[in-house]
Amino acid sequence: MDGGSPSTGGIRQDLLVLEESVRNELEAASAAREVALAACRRTIRACGNAIRATHRRDSATATALADEAAAALGQAHDALRPYPALAAAGPLHDAEKEYAEARITAALVDDEGLPSHLSLGVSAAAWLNGLAEAASELRRHLLDRLRDGDLPRGEALLGVMGDVYDTLVTIDFPDAVTGGLRRTTDALRAVLERTRGDLTTTLLQARLQAAIESRLPPEVSSGGPTGV
Repeated sequence: MDGGSPSTGGIRQDLLVLEESVRNELEAASAAREVALAACRRTIRACGNAIRATHRRDSATATALADEAAAALGQAHDALRPYPALAAAGPLHDAEKEYAEARITAALVDDEGLPSHLSLGVSAAAWLNGLAEAASELRRHLLDRLRDGDLPRGEALLGVMGDVYDTLVTIDFPDAVTGGLRRTTDALRAVLERTRGDLTTTLLQARLQAAIESRLPPEVSSGGPTGV
């Protein structure tokens, strides 16, 4: 046997040492992943509740829940910071997207300035997807305003949805870079077209009713006695 070759016993000892080092690192990464997954689930749950509160026009509750989501998302980021490969996986992106959606939905409903991805602490891809889904969420708020008879606000919200869509279709990068933005944008387009149809129908009905009432005697159009 070549005297320069390592002995079987030496290789076995090297394997034991290296295997223990690798196992310890993987165990730490697995533990960090479990912490992050739990934090991401809390983030998504709080964001869903925040969006529902926004639709109820309960801004205080929506803000408190979004703050709760931000704290949970921060825990996920802290846990995965030493493990960038794990941080790039789906759960963290989904949590960031939901958080962006919650904050942006509130900003659009309250007619406030949009928060940036930097101010939210999320990736650009998560912010773009959150923006698209927030614009889709405006459909529900718009229909609520139509039921309240607030047609001007409905038209303004449709304009916002259109502006968001027009911006997103200019983001022409591979899905691997944008986190599947093309699919999310296509979904927004379908929501936008349905909403435009609903608003158009409501406006035409309102104009028809106004035209009919303008041709009725005052006592009829006001619901007063007809003299019959």
